[in-house]
Formats: sequence, structure tokens, C-alpha cells
Amino acid sequence: MSRLAAKFEALGKTSRKALIPFITAGDPNPDFTVPMMHALVKAGVDIIELGVPFSDPMADGPVIQRASERALSYKVSLRKVLAMAVEFRKTDHVTPLVLMGYLNPIEAMGYEEFANAAQSADIDGVLTVDLPPEEGLVCSALLKERGVDPIFLLAPNSSSERIKIMAAAGSGYLYYVSLKGVTGAGNLNVANVETKLQQIRSITRLPVAIGFGVKNAESAKIIAGIGDGVVIGSALISKIEENLDNPEHAKNEIVALLSAIRQAIDS
Repeated sequence: MSRLAAKFEALGKTSRKALIPFITAGDPNPDFTVPMMHALVKAGVDIIELGVPFSDPMADGPVIQRASERALSYKVSLRKVLAMAVEFRKTDHVTPLVLMGYLNPIEAMGYEEFANAAQSADIDGVLTVDLPPEEGLVCSALLKERGVDPIFLLAPNSSSERIKIMAAAGSGYLYYVSLKGVTGAGNLNVANVETKLQQIRSITRLPVAIGFGVKNAESAKIIAGIGDGVVIGSALISKIEENLDNPEHAKNEIVALLSAIRQAIDS
């Protein structure tokens, strides 16, 4: 059983939901990332999504776009992100770690080399935003052979047939994009999310994590009542952006926010 599957199974036995933060590797500087990852764990998160900075992050709103720009100014590449994962794993062999990013850096490295590197870095899952399962057969197979879960996105307008394809191709969990738009945009329509989750669950038993519209403890608590996990990204990265001259203060604010969210979703 993969580390992700084991985590969701353990949470399910205690009727708890996964808290999944997203941060961009290398933002606001490369030295910040690994200590921030450890701080996330201490704040009570279950899984970490580590963003690979990319020059054209088409699914991301302006907050995460700027985070990528800051990381790229330090020349943070896919290889450097994998090196950060290796550093993190020196003292944390438990927390599931998912790389989230875009296809171009993976193609530039080569599918097999990337799969080998992900395995060596003890990565648990890879979510490639712009890689549909039909075009990702080779990459997904290489990852699965190495015990790494390929994770796919579902959208509000995903058909039942599309959900079946994504569920068959993916493992670990499915990521449901809760609104039409980019990360950090719009307001959640809870009724629509709940209806869609019922459709997804009629098709697959894979856990479903919900993201793109979670901003605070209140919205996280609502989403935790619907899905199996709550993903929060832009709200955390905003804390970094607001404290570029004091990253340690940003870390403390992120920990405080996540601690409040942990308490809210557990209640």
C-alpha cells in the first residue's frame, strides 16, 4: 500500500479528513522551503503538495504565479525541487509528499529519468496539471512501476465518462477543482461541490481532495464535510508575499492559519 493510500485509510478509520497545504518550492527563497515543510507537519498537516515553479502556470491565479516568478529568479528547477525533497526526507519518512506542477519540466528531464528521480527522492505522488491521462500513459506507467501515484484533476464539468477515465488512470487520490477558474479565484458554491462529489463517489472509491477555493478555516470546515481532503494554497502563499522581508514571520502566520484550519476540520 502506498503512503498516500495508507494515510487516507488511517484518516478514514478515525473519521478525519486530510489537510493538504500547497507551497511553491523556492518561494520566497530556496532556503525557506524545507524548514517550511517541517513547520507544516508540526502544524498538523497530513500531506504536502510541493509546487514545481514554472514560467507559465496556466491553472494558477496571480498569487501562485508570482510565487513561481520569485522561485525562478533563484533558478529553482525540477532537479532542485527533488533535492529539497531529499533533504526533507532525511528527517521525515512519514509525511506523504506530492509534486504538483506542469509537464514541460518533466518532458525536458525525460519521463524515465524523472520517474527514477521521483522514486529516489521518496516522492509519493505526482500531479501534472496539463497532462491528461490519454497523453500520460507512458509517464503514469513508469511512476506506478516505481510506487509513485499519478494524480489527476477533476473539474466541475467533468462528465461521468471522464471521471471513470481519470479514476482508472490515477491512484492515491483525485483532486477536485471546486470552481471554474484559476487557483484562489471566486467563491465556493457548496451545493454544486456536494452534488459533484456524489457523482464522483458513485464511480470511484479513490479519495477526493478538494481545492482551488479554500481560503480560511470556515471554508475548509465546509469542504471537509464533503470531501476526503482539503487543499489550501493561495491563502498560504499570500502570507509569504505579505512578508517578503520577514520570511520567519510568514512561516509563523502560515502555521497559525493551518493550526486553526486543522482545529476547524477536526471539529
